Amino acid sequence: MKYLITGTAGFIGFHLANLLLERGDTVIGIDNINDYYDVNLKFARLKESGISREEIRLHESVRSSKFEKYSFVKMDLADKEALMSLFEKEKFDIVVNLAAQAGVRYSLVNPGAYIQTNITGFVNILEACRAFPVKHLVYASSSSVYGANTQMPFSTSDNVDHPLSLYAASKKSNELMAHTYSHLFNIPTTGLRFFTVYGPWGRPDMALFLFIDAITKGESIQVFNHGKMKRDFTYVGDIVEGIKRVADKIPAGDPDWNGDDPDPGSSYAPYKVYNIGNSSPVELMDYIGALEKALGKEAKKDMLPLQPGDVPATFADVSDLIRDTGYKPDTPVAEGVAKFVEWYNSFYKK
Repeated sequence: MKYLITGTAGFIGFHLANLLLERGDTVIGIDNINDYYDVNLKFARLKESGISREEIRLHESVRSSKFEKYSFVKMDLADKEALMSLFEKEKFDIVVNLAAQAGVRYSLVNPGAYIQTNITGFVNILEACRAFPVKHLVYASSSSVYGANTQMPFSTSDNVDHPLSLYAASKKSNELMAHTYSHLFNIPTTGLRFFTVYGPWGRPDMALFLFIDAITKGESIQVFNHGKMKRDFTYVGDIVEGIKRVADKIPAGDPDWNGDDPDPGSSYAPYKVYNIGNSSPVELMDYIGALEKALGKEAKKDMLPLQPGDVPATFADVSDLIRDTGYKPDTPVAEGVAKFVEWYNSFYKK
């Protein structure tokens, strides 16, 4: 298969590209390499996949020195003309859209970035898939769409009409936009609600990275909601294995779907939504404890109230993922955190 993966300088996109390339697929990766966080980490991910920083030019293809079937193009999803040209040239089988403006708290201070990338960029992806048909469009949604919901575990059959941040609203919008294109143009689409992804090469704005950085510098870590948080922490290797399996399963539409009692996670159209999570929530203090154990050092803790846009708990129901793909994420937090610490120490010593 020939894949387009958007966001391959990013955390999940980097790992997915490597997984598919090791399987033997052809991958074209794109990323705008914005400065939301340290671009040096993004370039380091690309270098790990054989893409030289010095060769990267806007809209020009760079071949990997590590993977024969990998090329990278610096491109912004908001640039519709460049995106259309790429689709026309490459004729992709499967598109995995992971490029997005991430971060719940950042959406409170820079909402425009979320509209440009997560809304305008995504409709450009949909239009490109319409103009140059693909077998399957898979895209990243988020567990944040569950918003004010409190019934656990979170199910794709639940109503998700009460987001608590613009980031969450943009991801819910992606699901609605995808359904429209599945209905109107018969484009098979699958949305994936990721639950608190962590692991090697992770984003510096995420909790695990912030914690280890502060602890190693002898600084205090910020523990929100006074530590009374539960998260369905999911190891990045489990996330990309889930994406790979879902991408291989193209939705055809459910003939039993009923408009009188509509299931939000499926449709009569070729449309599906899955949760990808560890389905085993962990107390934030236990997560911090796993990090302290891996580091051999205790953290100084500043206990703070819940931040605007945050939710106190997440818990994924992955029963339909298991049913349809035979896969269940299961990496224990202690194991995943230890792998992150090993990578962090190795990367920053270099």
